[in-house]
Order: sequence, then C-alpha cells, then structure tokens
Amino acid sequence: MKGYLHLEDGSVYTGELEHGSTQDINGEIVFFTGMTGYQEVLTDPSYKNQIVVFTYPLIGNYGINITDDESKQPQVKAVVIYECTSAYSHYEAQYSFKEYLQKWNIPIIHHIDTRAVVKKIRSHGSMAATISPTLNQEAKPCAIYEDGVFEVTSSKLESYGEGEKHIALIDFGYKKSILTALVNRGCKVTTVPLKMMDKVAELKPDGVLLSNGPGDPEQLSSYFSQIKEIVSTYPTIGICLGHQLIALSFGAKTKKLLFGHRGANQPVYDLKTDKVFMTSQNHSYVVIGDSLKATDLKTRFYHINDDSIEGLAHSTLPIITAQFHPEAHPGPSDSEWIFDEFLDLVAATKGDILYV
Repeated sequence: MKGYLHLEDGSVYTGELEHGSTQDINGEIVFFTGMTGYQEVLTDPSYKNQIVVFTYPLIGNYGINITDDESKQPQVKAVVIYECTSAYSHYEAQYSFKEYLQKWNIPIIHHIDTRAVVKKIRSHGSMAATISPTLNQEAKPCAIYEDGVFEVTSSKLESYGEGEKHIALIDFGYKKSILTALVNRGCKVTTVPLKMMDKVAELKPDGVLLSNGPGDPEQLSSYFSQIKEIVSTYPTIGICLGHQLIALSFGAKTKKLLFGHRGANQPVYDLKTDKVFMTSQNHSYVVIGDSLKATDLKTRFYHINDDSIEGLAHSTLPIITAQFHPEAHPGPSDSEWIFDEFLDLVAATKGDILYV
C-alpha cells in the first residue's frame, strides 16, 4: 500500500508501506550511513523512539540471525529505506528483514528517495516525522520524544560471567555486545538499572561502566550528583550516553548536533597516541569543549570531521570515556582496546576505594 513520510518542516515523501500499525507512527527521524549492521541498529536501545533512514540503497541481503541482536527486540519506531529485499544469503540467517520487523509490527516504508531525505536532514537537522497511510495531514508531526531511557533500562540486577574482576554496568539502555566484551575479557558483570544506582556500593565492584542509551542526557539531571559520587569512587568508563553523563556530573555542558553521528565509518583522533581510528557511532548530543575548563576532565578523543569531543579523561581519577562504541557492533573493531585500557585502570586500583 502507499505510504507517506511527513517531516516537521512540511516535506512529504511517497513510498510503499509494509505492515505495522494502520495508525500514524511518530518519531525523530535520523539516518545511518553503514553498509552493514542493520540488525544491530534495529535492536540498539539508543535508537528508541526514532525513525531510522538507511542510506545504503539495498537492505536485507544477508538476513537476520539470532545472535547479533543488541537487545531482546527491535527498538526503532520505523525504518525508511530505498529497496528492501526478501531474498537473503547467509548461513546464519533465520529471517528476512521484512519477516523480522513484521513479527514485531514495526513498519517499513520503502522505495522512498532516501538520498533526498538525508539531504534534507543534513540541511535542516534531525526533526520530528510521521509515517502515515494518508497523504493529507492537518497537523505537523509531533514533538520529538526525548526520555526513552526510562523505557529501555532494566528492572532488576542481573549478573553474567565468572571472572575475577567485578564490573557494575549501569544500564541506561546498554547494548548486549558491551556486556559480551567485558565477559570475554574475564569479568563478572552485574547490570544495574538506572533507578537502582544506589545498589552499586553494596556490590563492591572493582570498576563501573556507564552504558549507552537514548535521548537528551540533561533529562537525567536529577541523577548527576549520584553519578559523580559513583564515578569518583571506582575506576570508570562511560560509553556514548554514559560519556555525556560523566561530563555533566562534573559540571560540563552538552548540546545537540544538527544531525548527529550515526554509522560505522566515523574517524576519531586520539590525543594520547597521536593516531586516527575508525569508529561506530550513534548519538545526537556532544559535550561542549569550552564547558570543560571549569572541570578536571580533559579531551582525549575528537572527531576528525567536525572537531567535536569524542572522549575524555580525568586529570586525577581513573576515569575514561568514549562517545563512540568500542564494542564494535556493527564494526569496525579499531577501538576495542578501550576496554583493555579500562581494565588496566581497574587492575591498577583493585581493592582501593577512591572516595574523593
């Protein structure tokens, strides 16, 4: 059936609408530039309440498997693509792209001019959008929904792995591959729901990881003092939203980028090693560089394309952060060593509670 993509600025694009609700679907429209990795994108909790445009013109050619999900179900509101294939060729695949999203009642609108949509987003920024079976709409797409973190955080403490190092993973909507990266490095990991951060001290962890997650980090301002106390007590790494929350908890500020960084081809420079590496990213917000002057945080990484901050280090505490995704799902795997550096910090301070 015919479907229509309505943007907040009044633009309308026509395509073919596959399954999903017959009601209008509203969300923030963003785009992902990777040639592969669509399964990880669909299931990444950081995409909660977003409508994702895939820039690669053919999606679905290697199907969907049962191992690469980043959470238990798709998190996107809908997907916008140029061509969606039902035929797939991969020995691990169990479903087609269409079959998988149909199972979860998530709409696909395809044969859309995705190049034109992405050019619009790049010029005017991420914006509210509606996918509808109706061409004529009286109202513009609804306002962007920013607090999806409360929908994706877990509800109870859970432990994984049997390693000697115990890491508390504070869950703002963590990707499964972050957990896997730690377990594969010999760690015991306990996931801690956002609203149960007060339980961290009872766990007596050797280190803490603040996870990725969706939305505006300022929406979590009531947790900043608690976050600062935790990360000032244990060796800590923050990833994506976790990176932003650490910066905010020490007094820095964040802002929203025009259209964000999403894709598996984002170049980052490391000031410590004087090297450039490629990263996988998914974020709308960044830390404002000038706001770091009143803190003890220093820039460690920055983005080659726009000089935005991509990671921090504390001048005295064992804290490092990454705006990018070192777990490398989807790839590349250039930055996986960040986990090793974090665990070196944990080993160097094991048994020492910092309390500053």
